[in-house]
Amino acid sequence: MELLLLAVNQIVNHLDKFALMSNGGYRPKVIIRTGIGAERPLHPQYQHVGDFTEAFRLMCPNLEVIRLEEACEIVPAYQKAHGRTDGKSTLLVEYGDYYNEK
Repeated sequence: MELLLLAVNQIVNHLDKFALMSNGGYRPKVIIRTGIGAERPLHPQYQHVGDFTEAFRLMCPNLEVIRLEEACEIVPAYQKAHGRTDGKSTLLVEYGDYYNEK
């Protein structure tokens, strides 16, 4: 998720605001997939395990941010993001530790 911080300007000032800036004329439907870095079996240090889910929710009111807590949520979340008809973009947040644990 730390690498997503490099794109915050484009996400907050452009993707989240496209519909507002174009008076509803342009409503991109973008799916952004990111992950919270795995801490096990080897901790990659703190610059790689940040969870900025709530920060993105606060900064991007027109972007749906979905934190995927359980494996059963993954496929429905991607299907929802892909099949959207409301013109909203979606940020899907996965947990790296869950790949081996759940």
